[in-house]
Amino acid sequence: MLSRRDILQAGAAAAVLMGGAPVGALAAAQKISQADLLRFQPLGQVTLLHFTDIHAQIVPLHFREPSVNIGVGAALGLPPHLVGSHLLKQFGIKTGSPEAHALAYNDFAQLAKDYGRLGGAAQLATLVKAIRAERPNNTLLLDGGDTWQGSYTSLAEKGGDMVKVMQALGVDAMTAHWEFTYGAERVKQITESMGIPFLCGNVKDTSFGDEVFEAVKVFERGGVKIAVIGQAFPYTPIANPRYLIPDWSFGIEEEKVQQRVDAARAGGADLIVLLSHNGFDVDRKLAGRVKGIDVILTGHTHDAIPAAIKVGNTLLVAPGSHGKFLARLDLDVKNKKVADYRFRLIPVFSDAITPDPAMQKLVDDIRAPHKAVLDKVYGRADSLLYRRGNFNGTFDDLICQAMLAEREAEIALSPGFRWGASLLPGQAITGDILYSQTAITYPNVYRNQMTGEFLKTVLEDVADNLFNPDPYYQQGGDMVRVGGLAYSIDVSKPIGQRISNMTLLRTNQPVEAGKSYTVAGWASINEGTEGPPIYDLVGKYIAAKKNIAIPENRSVKVTGADPRGMAS
Repeated sequence: MLSRRDILQAGAAAAVLMGGAPVGALAAAQKISQADLLRFQPLGQVTLLHFTDIHAQIVPLHFREPSVNIGVGAALGLPPHLVGSHLLKQFGIKTGSPEAHALAYNDFAQLAKDYGRLGGAAQLATLVKAIRAERPNNTLLLDGGDTWQGSYTSLAEKGGDMVKVMQALGVDAMTAHWEFTYGAERVKQITESMGIPFLCGNVKDTSFGDEVFEAVKVFERGGVKIAVIGQAFPYTPIANPRYLIPDWSFGIEEEKVQQRVDAARAGGADLIVLLSHNGFDVDRKLAGRVKGIDVILTGHTHDAIPAAIKVGNTLLVAPGSHGKFLARLDLDVKNKKVADYRFRLIPVFSDAITPDPAMQKLVDDIRAPHKAVLDKVYGRADSLLYRRGNFNGTFDDLICQAMLAEREAEIALSPGFRWGASLLPGQAITGDILYSQTAITYPNVYRNQMTGEFLKTVLEDVADNLFNPDPYYQQGGDMVRVGGLAYSIDVSKPIGQRISNMTLLRTNQPVEAGKSYTVAGWASINEGTEGPPIYDLVGKYIAAKKNIAIPENRSVKVTGADPRGMAS
């Protein structure tokens, strides 16, 4: 639920930055000042700082927010399922403003040239240090997970680079998801030595049901006793390979969360914070069912919402992804309740922020040994290349084109991942960008035979994960991307009835249920998958093509959707 006060707070925060039309990169950077980004009237005893889903991006980048983010069931028409002008109108944000660029897809390529990149570990460190200097005894910095994966350096160092960054940033606690794709042994090795509480209370040993990691950490800030409960992504062994974590089980475990909340209250906690990687809609449902949580710092679904969303007495905070935002929530706590709060989603406009020297040196030192790979130029983008949106992204279409060509396939399937940097027309496609789209520990590109019936089942299953009206049955990714295949989807239908009109684009003929097709894909969760790594395959394809222009994808026809979650 959004109150009028929440909307006014979001609009007022946006108005702090330049409100006029874009005026060019240099002038825009000069008008957006570090002081403006940090401007905030402190409140109460506690300042919670939160980021999530950085996906190992430690240098400034472009990242386009989705033009399609459809809500279903109880989430219909609610944040985060508002895109573009619908989102901006909801929160009173002026079109063309810096905050509008950070939050919405509209005029992305042009506004990106005007306002520059966002994010960067050195820029984030500057903001965090400034807020801590202002509130030295009140500030708690929490990391929502998906931190160790998503770049070449993180893949090469198995997350070790990001641990160094988080230690230097002074993270007080974290939870996890993609961290587990480095395997159980590596996760245990890091968590036992990094010195940052790894709060994943819903991860259990499959043999005896013992908790594998710490569940709760208690902090004191401003005289307030804060219990932070950690919740890892509950569907990790389904969405990612189970063979990497064969002895651990996951789940939402609503009853266990309630027990932990009650125990924390009984132990004297004044404030209960759930540091969650459930996904926003899951956490919205959880907030309505588990009593006593004051704040849920949510992650996984990469939603950037410029206000705290209130469900009953619980505040939900969603700070986007890729280091684009730092969420600040100030709380006035009285008699073990939140008496008042003040919130700002701070856009990390890189050009307006003086990089922290110590963090910048660390970033440079991390990247230096890998410079040859990161700086290698494969080709050039002649159109906007991006990932993110319920049905397609142009970089995903590029990946599908590469698999069709390099694996001599009729149909290509690419997972609906939500991470990966965007590339503006005219920019070089470097190794840094390529790996930001493909850096996983199970990258092999398979080439298999699949029947039309099986392909429909795959599409129906993924669609149900995305559009099931019960959030507890959603796993938070986007729809599988397809190459060489067109189809229609009615998101309002139940499973088994959403997908129709499947057409093989090569022949423009209907896909036949009993016919077998040659299919290429990657990121299979099956152990022993054979084929070239996706980053090598796509790099080879781009190098041969040189100039990459990806037209708008019109192969998926969507019906039954709320128009507020669709581009207009």
